[in-house]
Amino acid sequence: MPQDLSPLWISVKTSLLATVITFFVGIAAAYWMLEYRGKGKSFIEGIFVSPLVLPPTVVGFLLLMFFGKFGLAGQFLEKFGGFSVVFNWYGAAIAATVVSFPLMYRTALGAFEQIDKNLLLVAKTLGASQVTVFLRIMLPLSLPGVLAGTTLAFARALGEFGATLMLAGNIPGQTQTIPLAIYFAVEGGDNNEAWFWSLVIMATSLSGITGVNIWQESRQKKKARRGEGDNKQLLLLYCSKITFHPQRAADLFLALFSALSAPLRFFSKKSYTGKEVTPNSSLITPNSPLIVDIYKQLADFDLQVSFSADNQPLGLLGGSGAGKSMILRCLAGVETPSQGKIILNGRVLFDSQTKINVPSRDRKIGFLVQNYALFPHMTVEKNIAFGLPKGLSSTAIKQQVEAQLVALQLPGLGDRYPHQLSGGQQQQRVALARALASQPEALLLDEPFSALDTYLRSQMEQEMMAKLADYNGVSLLVTHNMEEAYRICPNLLVLEQGKAVQYGSKQEVFERPSTVTVAQITGCKNFSPAVVVAPQEVEAIDWGCRLRVIEPIPNNLSYIGIRAHQVNFTNNADQENTFPCWLANCIETPHRMTLFLKLQSSAENVRDYHLQAEIFKEKWTTIKVQSFPWYVSLDSLRLILME
Repeated sequence: MPQDLSPLWISVKTSLLATVITFFVGIAAAYWMLEYRGKGKSFIEGIFVSPLVLPPTVVGFLLLMFFGKFGLAGQFLEKFGGFSVVFNWYGAAIAATVVSFPLMYRTALGAFEQIDKNLLLVAKTLGASQVTVFLRIMLPLSLPGVLAGTTLAFARALGEFGATLMLAGNIPGQTQTIPLAIYFAVEGGDNNEAWFWSLVIMATSLSGITGVNIWQESRQKKKARRGEGDNKQLLLLYCSKITFHPQRAADLFLALFSALSAPLRFFSKKSYTGKEVTPNSSLITPNSPLIVDIYKQLADFDLQVSFSADNQPLGLLGGSGAGKSMILRCLAGVETPSQGKIILNGRVLFDSQTKINVPSRDRKIGFLVQNYALFPHMTVEKNIAFGLPKGLSSTAIKQQVEAQLVALQLPGLGDRYPHQLSGGQQQQRVALARALASQPEALLLDEPFSALDTYLRSQMEQEMMAKLADYNGVSLLVTHNMEEAYRICPNLLVLEQGKAVQYGSKQEVFERPSTVTVAQITGCKNFSPAVVVAPQEVEAIDWGCRLRVIEPIPNNLSYIGIRAHQVNFTNNADQENTFPCWLANCIETPHRMTLFLKLQSSAENVRDYHLQAEIFKEKWTTIKVQSFPWYVSLDSLRLILME
C-alpha cells in the first residue's frame, strides 16, 4: 500500500464534482434536445456525443487550446478571475466533466424518450406547467435511466486519463488522479502500487454499478409482487450494466457516429410556404362556444378545416390519416397550426395574425387519449387529484376525488395503481374522472373505446353518453366507428385528407351523404357512376339499369348508391325500380347474411356482382330455396345521389 493516498482523494473530488455538473447539465441538455425541433439537430447531437467517440488526447488538446493561456476561456479566467485551470485539479474536474457528459446525456435522453408522450400531453392539458410536468411526471418515470446515467458518468470520470493528462498534467498531490498514478507506477516499475490503485478503482466503479443493479432488481421485484410489468425499463437496465470502460460504453451509442457526419442535413427540411387559408364560413355558426378555422401543413397532406360546435357532442368521423386526431391536438395546444384561429367561449386560444397561442395548461381543455395515459407511478387518487385546480386544501382535494370516484363507480379504488385496475373499463373511468376534475370548458375524446373489448364497449358507451349529457361544455369525439359516432353524437363532421367533406346532423350525414367518400365512411357499400337520362330518372352505368328517383338531382351528379340493408327482395317484378338478380356469393355472420347479387343475368364467378344486400338469417331461409331469378327492389326514397 502506497504511503501517498492523495490520488484517491483527488480522483474522488474531481469525479464527484464532474458527476454533479454532468447530472444537471446532462439532464438539461437531454430535456432540451427532446423538445428541440429546429434545424441542425443532428449536428448538435454530434457535438454533444463527440467526447465519447473522439480519442481522449484529442479532447484534452481541444480543452487545452480553449482553457490555455491563449485560449478564449483561459484569457477570460485570467482577466476576471486571476487564475488558470491548467495544471490544477480544476482542470482535472473539467476534463472528467467533458468526457463523462455524453454518457449522462444519452442515457437521460433515452430514458425521457421511453416515456409515453401521451402522459406529457395529458399533464399539460390538466394545467401543469413545464416545471411540474418535469418534476412530477418525467423525472419519476425516468429515474432508473437517470440513476444509470449518473453511475456511468461517475465511473467514466473516475477512469479518465488522456484528457486529464493533457489539461491538468501529472502533479503528485495536486492533479495526479488514480489512472495517472497507475500509468506512472507501471512506467516506474512499481507494479505493486499499480495493482493497488487498479483494485481501488475497479472496486469503486463496480460497487457503484452493482449498487444500481441491486436497486433496480429490488424495484422490479416490488413491482412484480404488485403485478406490474415494467418492459419499458429493459433498455435502462441494460444501460446500468455497462462497465465504466469508455470503449464498452461507446458500443451503446455506436449509431451516433452518423450524427457527426450530418451537419448540413437540416438544409433539406421542408419549410412552410405561407399558404393562405380559405375558410369555409358555411360550417361556422357565429357565437358558437367553439369556433375552429385552422390550416396546418403536414408531411402527407394539408389540414384545413373550419367548423363550430355547441354543447352537444360533435363526432369527427373519417379514415386513418384524415386529420381527426391532429385537430384535437391543435385544440389542446399540443400542436400549433400554421395559420388560423381557435376560439373557445369567447377566449381566443390561437390566432396566427395577432400571435396569440395560449399554452395547453391555460386552455381549460380536457383530453382523453386512446390509451388513457394514466400516470403509472401515481395511485388513482393522485391521478384524479393531478387535474384539480391549484390552491385547494387537502380536505377539499380528498372530497372532490371521492366525489369523482363515486360518480364513476370507482369507490374503494383510490389507493390502487393503474396497473392494478381490472382492464380498460376502470382505467377509462379514472381517465375521464381526471379530465372532468380539472373542470374543462371543452372535452376531447380521442377514440376512447378502441382499447375496450367488444362486450365492454356498449356499457362504456352508455356511461359516456350519460356523462356527456350532464356535461355543460363542448365535447368532440374522434372515432373510426360509424355506429359509435351515430349513437353518441347528434352532429358529425366527416373528414378526408385534412378537409371537411360534410358537416351536419347525424341523420343528414347518414341519409344524404354528399360524396362517395362520406357514403363509404358511413357504411354504404353499393355505388355506381350515374348520368341523368330524364327528369327524375338516372342511369346507373355499372349496374346496367335505369332508376326513378324522388330526391332532387344535383347539377353535378356523379354517383348513385344504396345501402346494403335497404336492398329489398320482392316477388312483384312489376314494381318500380325492380330488377331480376342472380346470387354470385354469400357470406355468413352471426346474425346476418351478406348476399352478392348480379342484376339482369347470372354471375360468372364470385367477383361478378353489382350489389351487396344484407338480410337477417330468418329472411335468408325463405329466399335461398327460391329458384332464380330473384327480384330486388331499389326504393326511390332510399337511393343516394352523390356529387
